[in-house]
Amino acid sequence: MTARAVMGSGEWYSCLEPEYEVMRQAARRAVHAHNTAEPDARGAVFPLLGALFAAVGADVWIEAPFHCSYGINITLGDGVYLNAGCVVLDSAAVTIGAGSMLGPGVHLYCADHHRDPSRRRAGIERALPVTIGRDVWIGGGAIVLPGVTVGDGAIVGAGSVVSRDVPEGARVAGVPARAI
Repeated sequence: MTARAVMGSGEWYSCLEPEYEVMRQAARRAVHAHNTAEPDARGAVFPLLGALFAAVGADVWIEAPFHCSYGINITLGDGVYLNAGCVVLDSAAVTIGAGSMLGPGVHLYCADHHRDPSRRRAGIERALPVTIGRDVWIGGGAIVLPGVTVGDGAIVGAGSVVSRDVPEGARVAGVPARAI
């Protein structure tokens, strides 16, 4: 099984293997190019960053600065907007549906680190997907944890920590995020 397949399997693995570092270096190069591009030269998605992603729809905009772990697991639908300071730790699939908007400083996390300290030191983690539906609005500074799905049309309040799935059309806020 390839390193990428292991990462996407949901099973425990060591993120310290050399194959993962090569993938992270490619992401760092693309992210750096995006974040340091002249404002008028960036276009909808800076070419290196967009080429890194699994798929990018039309009219996507990613404000700088932006950070992702690998990039290769990110799929963005048409018209997705990521405001400044968004972080996507995409060790598993991250899908953001068409028309969705993420406020400044939104973080999406796929990595779930081992609970045993010695295993954590060895880089043992598993990767759980994050899915953001269509026409979702996630307020600034919100964090979406591994394995969470936010349904179509949902709204996540600024500063929330989303640890459970959010139903379609729901509004959630708080730490942990709850229906409002």
